[in-house]
Amino acid sequence: MDWALLRELQADARLSYSELSRRVHLSPPAVAERVRRLEEAGVVTGYHAHVDLARAGREVTALIRMSCYGPACVLRDEAVPHWPEVLEIHRVTGDTCSLIKVATPSIEAFEAVIDRLAAYGPPSSTMILSSPLPWQPLEPL
Repeated sequence: MDWALLRELQADARLSYSELSRRVHLSPPAVAERVRRLEEAGVVTGYHAHVDLARAGREVTALIRMSCYGPACVLRDEAVPHWPEVLEIHRVTGDTCSLIKVATPSIEAFEAVIDRLAAYGPPSSTMILSSPLPWQPLEPL
């Protein structure tokens, strides 16, 4: 039942409890209680709008691999996650310490992000040309 709720919420997080209850065949109070439990357990971490980056003025998207370790590592700087260009930061294994997804309005703005990141170590970027699968809902395994 939780997966049925998650499927519906991922498709449209704006559904009312009464509409959710109709779709999953539970009463509205039961749906509200299950959703509350999913939120409290940290399974549902928030409700978000999917934004088309290009239409929102962020034409250039890229993944940047950072090779920095120790006290000067980008992962230790609490300001970087708040840069408006930074969409995601992942700590990874291998010869790099992190992978950062950024979106900027232009190549010049992208260059400026690269220059700012260079203070933490050598950035290596990969431009995202298109995203055949930009997002998909989580399904049970």
